[in-house]
Amino acid sequence: MNIYVGNLPFSAGDQELSDLFSQFGAVQSARVIMDRETGRARGFGFVEMADEDARKAIEALDGSEMGGRPLRINEAQERQDRRR
Repeated sequence: MNIYVGNLPFSAGDQELSDLFSQFGAVQSARVIMDRETGRARGFGFVEMADEDARKAIEALDGSEMGGRPLRINEAQERQDRRR
């Protein structure tokens, strides 16, 4: 399952994200999304893990704090086509 993690502190990196979720099971991938122009974190990321572990992590971590910010965590939605 692909998990959306929002409201991340801008100092968070891939490893911190992986460490946070690894307490609930094996993390297949963890990625903080970076701004192409500035190279800074955009404040959200994605974690991929097995469905059962992902559900446990979402339930336990949604609303918890990281770096003083309450995390918003849910199952990621398919990306919408942004072409106009």
